[in-house]
Amino acid sequence: MLPVPRAKTVPSRPADADCPVLRVWPTADVLAIFRFHADDEVDFDIDVRELQGQERLDAFRGFLRELGRRLGKPVLMDPESDFGHPVPGFDVEADRIVLLADPQVS
Repeated sequence: MLPVPRAKTVPSRPADADCPVLRVWPTADVLAIFRFHADDEVDFDIDVRELQGQERLDAFRGFLRELGRRLGKPVLMDPESDFGHPVPGFDVEADRIVLLADPQVS
């Protein structure tokens, strides 16, 4: 296992380097996979099928909230399928999780 690089050094990799991946488990049963594609974005995937039950959903909501608060930025979800359905996201100004009717609009 390799040590986790400092966050500020990840985007400074050479342009032809592989995209670094960081796996984080907000809970034992929910995995978030971060991919560092660009300096100014934080991309991560989560399998929504892992969010079965209120406890896991609450943990995920806490995860979104903590990311948004620590970064001071909104956390927007971008569904890969099933467009047209609201998805959760963190609203910095409201300091809470909200349903985003159109997550494609920033």
